[in-house]
Amino acid sequence: MSRWFRSEPMEYISFIVNEDAAHDCLADLGKMGVIQFTDLNPDLTPFQRRYVSYVKRCDELERKLRYFSNEIDKFELDLVSAGTIDNFVNSPSLVSGTTDATKRSGAQLLESMEAELEQYEGQLRELNNYSEKLTKEYNEKVELQEVLEKARRFFMTDAPRLAVSELTSGPRDTGNSAGLLESEIRPDLDMRFSSITGVVATEEKVRFERMVFRATRGNCYIRFAPIKQPITDPETGAMIEKSVFIIFYKSESIETKLKKICDAFSAHRYSLPDMDDSPSVDKMLTENAQELVDSRTVLLKNQDTRYRLCQLLAKHTERWTWIVLREKAVYHSLNMFKADVSGMLRGEGWVVSDCLDAVRDAVERAHSNMDLTMPSLVDHVPQPWPTPPTHFSTNKFTYGYQEFVNTYGIPRYREANPALFTAATFPFLFGVMYGDIGHGLFLFLSGLYLLWNEKANDNAKLGEMGEGMHSGRYMITMMGFFAVYAGMMYNDCFSLGINFFGSRFQFEGQDEGEVEEGDVAAQTAEYGSAESVYPFGLDPIWHVTSNELLFFNSFKMKLSVVFGIIQMFSGTCLKGLNAIYFKEPLDFLYEFIPMVVFAASMFIYMVFLIFYKWAINWHSRMLSATCVNPYSDTWGSSAYDGEWVQCNDNGYGCTPWGLVCDGSENTADKCPLDFGGDGDGCQPPNLITTLINIALNPGVVDEPMYGGQGQIQNILLLCAFVSVPVLLLAKPYFLSKQQHAPIQHHSDDAEDGQAAGDDHDEEHGFGEIVIHQAIETIEFVLGMVSNTASYLRLWALSLAHSELATVFWEKAMLSTLNINWFAAFIGYGVFAGVTFGVLLMMDVLECFLHALRLHWVEFQNKFFKADGIRFAPYSFKQIIKDANA
Repeated sequence: MSRWFRSEPMEYISFIVNEDAAHDCLADLGKMGVIQFTDLNPDLTPFQRRYVSYVKRCDELERKLRYFSNEIDKFELDLVSAGTIDNFVNSPSLVSGTTDATKRSGAQLLESMEAELEQYEGQLRELNNYSEKLTKEYNEKVELQEVLEKARRFFMTDAPRLAVSELTSGPRDTGNSAGLLESEIRPDLDMRFSSITGVVATEEKVRFERMVFRATRGNCYIRFAPIKQPITDPETGAMIEKSVFIIFYKSESIETKLKKICDAFSAHRYSLPDMDDSPSVDKMLTENAQELVDSRTVLLKNQDTRYRLCQLLAKHTERWTWIVLREKAVYHSLNMFKADVSGMLRGEGWVVSDCLDAVRDAVERAHSNMDLTMPSLVDHVPQPWPTPPTHFSTNKFTYGYQEFVNTYGIPRYREANPALFTAATFPFLFGVMYGDIGHGLFLFLSGLYLLWNEKANDNAKLGEMGEGMHSGRYMITMMGFFAVYAGMMYNDCFSLGINFFGSRFQFEGQDEGEVEEGDVAAQTAEYGSAESVYPFGLDPIWHVTSNELLFFNSFKMKLSVVFGIIQMFSGTCLKGLNAIYFKEPLDFLYEFIPMVVFAASMFIYMVFLIFYKWAINWHSRMLSATCVNPYSDTWGSSAYDGEWVQCNDNGYGCTPWGLVCDGSENTADKCPLDFGGDGDGCQPPNLITTLINIALNPGVVDEPMYGGQGQIQNILLLCAFVSVPVLLLAKPYFLSKQQHAPIQHHSDDAEDGQAAGDDHDEEHGFGEIVIHQAIETIEFVLGMVSNTASYLRLWALSLAHSELATVFWEKAMLSTLNINWFAAFIGYGVFAGVTFGVLLMMDVLECFLHALRLHWVEFQNKFFKADGIRFAPYSFKQIIKDANA
């Protein structure tokens, strides 16, 4: 855990490698994933880099592999897994994974892959082009077949009626005065309409018909008939619904317009024979049907060939993709190197200190394998260094919590890591809000299910939501565990109390069911004894009392304040640890110490009062200020912690400590503590009033709990007031002292002007420091108050959860149990549905977000800077993971 508290120490190194061995060096370093390279050529564009040609070749290979993946997806084939990423990273470079198992150099590997993928791409493109051509021809024959059938059906049904209408409306021969040519012309032929037939997309039918009507001004007759089977688009492969159309017209100008409209709507036009010539139509239908069968046979053969080729490609595409990503990462990193000496490359970067020797060994091993005479060099770069990146070594459990913190901001280099504390406090605070045995058990079992399927999900493609659930599987399990734990503390299971160990209270007649509202329960053991305390959690009797809500509100509210102050104070202490580690005495003396004094004087004291009030035996104190008859059964009771003192009773009784009562005393007179206030320390105080009076009415305590409480609270208030100006002014003052330099007088006017400018910059810098410190002071002082109130969300969310569970149980289950079995069955369904939807889904998310806010705002703002630079190592494993995501 100590390594998780602060980030890994980093070293800034420089290494010189031989150009011939550079590829092998980076291949070995990429497997380790412990170095982050610095770009030594920031002035060069990507196209001016040394290895840009190799990167372009890798891009071209990636394009081909994407093309393969798209074609494989069209057949709904799954890519064959290349195994685990760890096994691939540590394996030699394989081209196809079939025959050649020897490790190849980068150039040979690219050449081999280029040749193989070029061959497969050529075959696939040729088959696709041929398929597109065949599909187009097949579609044309299908459409022609449909047009012939639909047109013949139209002329057999609607055309005769149309012909009769034309004949009756045409001119008649009234005499023999016409010439020979005129006498040979048939009137029915003069009125014969021309037609255009074709196929248009069904979704365009309405727009097509409207355009035809407007362009011809209604001087045409159009009919549609849908094609039952959808037709495949040869370019996209999508299935398109189409309809046959036939348009009758009688004008060459209209024909020109109709053809243009058909072209605009991508409608296919087909020429038909004379529909009155039935033998010709039948012959054309028969020939087209035979051609349709032949085209379908060839098309299926082409599809089968493409399918088998895609099956072959699916076996190797993922592995090829990983190889290309690895090679591209190598050459991209080599582009960051600088060629200082002929044949040698120089690189710089950050490396984890513990892995420096391993990096040096990897570089030397790559050179020795190449039998190169030029030695390699790995050495430290003299300071000053750039800002070191932040890196934490995480495992499966800690990864989710570290990402939880990184989402808000990356910790500074070697800064205290909030994730170490978040791993414990986040699921705990979630459990405080979501505390319920039944609901928490559901969440806990969900986390265990994710853990059970951990290995299966590691290499599966789960999607964004599934990947997030998988990454947070341990967090979900811990959230469920603490929800069950808090539910046992509250003794709350689906809003019901469970009597695990037997209640320590009992109503008179409860075994006979004779308890009525308003009855008071009595303890089964003597007050204060070990037997009177419920062994674990709260006594279930509280769930059936009339003051249940009042008790739970008080209990959960105080717990929320205690947990919140402890967590915020811990964050303030981490600020002091950071100041000590980074050797910043001003931050420690004039920021951390005033903050601790202020927080302890007001808020830690509040926690002390809560616990102190819980620890006091108020039954004994109140009894000490009570007049008791010396001859009654109460006299001599063990409820009083002190020694009972006999007295001469005058009819009003005596106090346990021996004061004779005369009936005129108040509580302060009868209390032996003499702490002051109204009850002299023998009455339990209202803590809210006590805390308010600390600031608004100093020195006045209505109900003190210990002697000298008012004077101690005045001292604490004074310390809190003094710490604020110290926090505001001390650090800027001493910073100005450190930055102040003696003024030197120079004769040169230019130098005088420069000195004046420096003074101005110094004043400007000091003003910024004061403003920054004022913001820091206001944020801390007001933040301690507002953040403490913000932690009351722990109480509010817990109360809302328990009350919702109670409402669902009473309204959905209890109200239906006494009706009949069917109503109870329906009531259970409603209860299960709303419980799952509201409490097991929505409320989990709500409590998660509120716990998230408490850590990001209330806890982390006390010490967390969140302006670090994330370590981005040169790692094949991470590159492949990111690509798969």
